Amino acid sequence: MSDALRIEGLGKTYRLGFRMRKVVALDALDLRVAEGSVFGFVGPNGAGKSTTIKILVGLVTPSRGRATIFGRPISHPSSRHVVGYLPENPSFHEFLRPLEVLTLMGRLSGMGGRELRARAQEVLELVGLDRAADLTVRKFSKGMVQRLGLAQAILHDPPLLILDEPMSGLDPIGRAEVRDLIVQLGRRGKTIFFSTHILGDVESICDHAGMLLHGELVRQGSLGELLDGSIQSVELRCVGLAEAEFDGLRRAALNAVRGPDCWVLSFRDVDAANAAAARVVSCGGRITALLPHRETLEQSFVRLARAQDSAVPARAQRVG
Repeated sequence: MSDALRIEGLGKTYRLGFRMRKVVALDALDLRVAEGSVFGFVGPNGAGKSTTIKILVGLVTPSRGRATIFGRPISHPSSRHVVGYLPENPSFHEFLRPLEVLTLMGRLSGMGGRELRARAQEVLELVGLDRAADLTVRKFSKGMVQRLGLAQAILHDPPLLILDEPMSGLDPIGRAEVRDLIVQLGRRGKTIFFSTHILGDVESICDHAGMLLHGELVRQGSLGELLDGSIQSVELRCVGLAEAEFDGLRRAALNAVRGPDCWVLSFRDVDAANAAAARVVSCGGRITALLPHRETLEQSFVRLARAQDSAVPARAQRVG
């Protein structure tokens, strides 16, 4: 499968303040996004996600490295014709209605006539704004503005969508709507590269992800590779035990509580849980559930972030 997006050694250094202090926003980023994939670009605020995206769409010039979109250098104007871009905080003229916004954006993309009118109406329906066609943007909620931003990004039917924090600041309903729309676009064969700090969204809709910390890519791969399946603990739920029998099990458990209708015990690994389950059965109890808890993407990211943070003082000296 060919690469929709390839980044090699990409970096960005800013000079800030009166003394022109050097700040590295992005450091030697290498990244590949396969055509047709949904790629989550994750990291905390200030990690360099927006800087990367602004470089890709031509809003910021990189200090070093290179990147290509479908094999074309990002510096070439033709590479932008195949990209739909949603900024982190999309903004439109408040006195315009959604069809007027899309008409303006379509003309800027070289569209016009019946094709533009038909396509604008189609994408409004796709993002669920067709019923708001008579409202001006000033009356839109945050979620509606975000969906209008997605509409303008997909208006010219680009094969690659680059979305900067598409679900940031939305309420749960708005997040679900935007998340479902991204899934729908992915099923239509679009390559989607979106940044986020909401790790649960990545697990639910992405097939690949990259983790960015302090301007450096610390992990990249499929979700199967990033989530190695390692078991963090095993939860045992059982009924029919006497208090004394439960006390005996409690001593071997990481945690033990009395639920509303059962005993709940947590063990460090499968072997300890299996031994406890055998004891429950031998005591005449009944097991209602045996649940392994595996590391989530969020837990993996937090673990990497803590390890990376310990190296920050050394990195600061190198940056200067």
